[in-house]
Amino acid sequence: MRPDTLFEPSHHEPGPEHGVRSEFDPGTRTLPAGTRLAPRFRALPADIVLDKDVPVPVRDGTTLRVDVLRPPGDDPVPVLVAWSHHGKSHGSSPAATALFDLLGIDHGGLSGLQTFEGPDPAYWCAHGYAVCHPDPRGIAESEGDSALFGSQEGQDCHDLVEWLAEQDWCTGKVGMTGTSCAAVAQWFTAAERPPHLAAINPCSGFSDVHRDLVLRGGMPDTGVAEHLQHGSCGRNRREDLLAEVEAHPLIDALWRDKTADLARITTPAYVVAGYGDALHTPGTFRAWRGLSSAQKWLRTHPAQEWTDYYHPDNIADLRLLDLEGGDRAGLPADRFPPAEVTAVDHHLDAATRTLRPTPPAAAGEVSYDTGTDPALVSFTLRFPQRTELIGYPKAHLRVEARGADDMDLFVLLQQLDTGGTPLRRFTVPGRGALLQDLTERGGSALRYAGPHGRLRVSARHLDATASTADVPVHGFDRVEPLRPGQVVDVDVDLMPIGLVCHPGEQLRLVISSRDLLGPSMPGIRDHAPRNKGTHVIRTGPGASYLRLPIRAR
Repeated sequence: MRPDTLFEPSHHEPGPEHGVRSEFDPGTRTLPAGTRLAPRFRALPADIVLDKDVPVPVRDGTTLRVDVLRPPGDDPVPVLVAWSHHGKSHGSSPAATALFDLLGIDHGGLSGLQTFEGPDPAYWCAHGYAVCHPDPRGIAESEGDSALFGSQEGQDCHDLVEWLAEQDWCTGKVGMTGTSCAAVAQWFTAAERPPHLAAINPCSGFSDVHRDLVLRGGMPDTGVAEHLQHGSCGRNRREDLLAEVEAHPLIDALWRDKTADLARITTPAYVVAGYGDALHTPGTFRAWRGLSSAQKWLRTHPAQEWTDYYHPDNIADLRLLDLEGGDRAGLPADRFPPAEVTAVDHHLDAATRTLRPTPPAAAGEVSYDTGTDPALVSFTLRFPQRTELIGYPKAHLRVEARGADDMDLFVLLQQLDTGGTPLRRFTVPGRGALLQDLTERGGSALRYAGPHGRLRVSARHLDATASTADVPVHGFDRVEPLRPGQVVDVDVDLMPIGLVCHPGEQLRLVISSRDLLGPSMPGIRDHAPRNKGTHVIRTGPGASYLRLPIRAR
């Protein structure tokens, strides 16, 4: 554990994080075919041997506790690991089942043996695999203080992988799979290069805690981190991410330890990324680009990550999101974006409030008062023909703050129908009134409104070694306040896009002083931007533009 890690007391009372078979009960038993863990879950299709609360030592002497679920018999099998700080019993907890009910995910297709965001042993054991569900360091009965993301998790899971490979029921091949937090751990584990890690399957998981989770765009935004931190329950201490954000606002050694060393990953990787989740989408695409694996695949999709991960028919290689015409599936490509995609700049025009193919001849400006509604400006682009957008959009803006020394900018791309109405679509099966309410402003991972991004202008400095023409990477290692009257150019990276626009439809670029979409999930504390004064957007020769990845017809 790093010496600059900060902690707070944890707790270990019965609560919503505990599910079926959460009691501490070491030993081996067989769950016979037909067993139903609870009425809402499906019956087991085959016998499963459960080794429960097995002690596993890691390199510093700490003992972890894991459950192993495997087929009966003497034939060795490969094993899948789903490592997550949610722990091994959260998948069938009241909190998890209520969440899946809200989203319309059918529990009848799951056995209840799965850990939250991990594989269902009922399926995998019936197909000749074992599944290992660990309680990481500091969770439930595992010893030590919890570590939320980073090299400590990677080292602990490395040791678990090697321990599993030595068991007499294992072939020596270990894989990892899972979504969200169970995907994040895979970047850090694979970077440790455990010899017996045969493959990874990260499905929608951030790869840089500073950039993706707690300081997106340089703005402290800890609502999700607070939720994750308070879900870490054990007998000792848990890492205090919120305190670390206060103590370490800029990227330093602590945050570099929580940034996956993607170049060290050589394990074969089947990466799955959704287009619609600000928490995971940028980091998943970044990770796929950065992997050194000779064998790596990327499947994109338009669904919320749990919906996609647990869908039985999920076999598409590449999907395009079509908000009106239905999704297009099964579109293979040998790269992302595909070779036939070209980055095209569309220039902002203050006079017409449009996006145009050439810069306006005259300089212009638009502005909004951050203290009044609507505190935004927008520009539109109408498509005369069917257009596919696939790849990495970005906004290059020339800006000025009047009455302030900084600006929190939020950028959103909205698709409009031919009549100018914004198009949104649910990414989960649920469509009821409650879900409508919860996603009216908020729950943006559950109802897609378009790619978006954010940037605190004082954090505008780019990392020249990591940035490309299409994907800007901010260093977040310095603060550069604005002087009175100073005009600066900033690049705002937007989420990757896979969108079909039909003839007559429009794209609307919205620049705002607040996040128009709200938190990514219901119940998460909203972000309060730090804005005052007036925001000015300059247009004209060499000024503001939107870069769009357009697929050639």
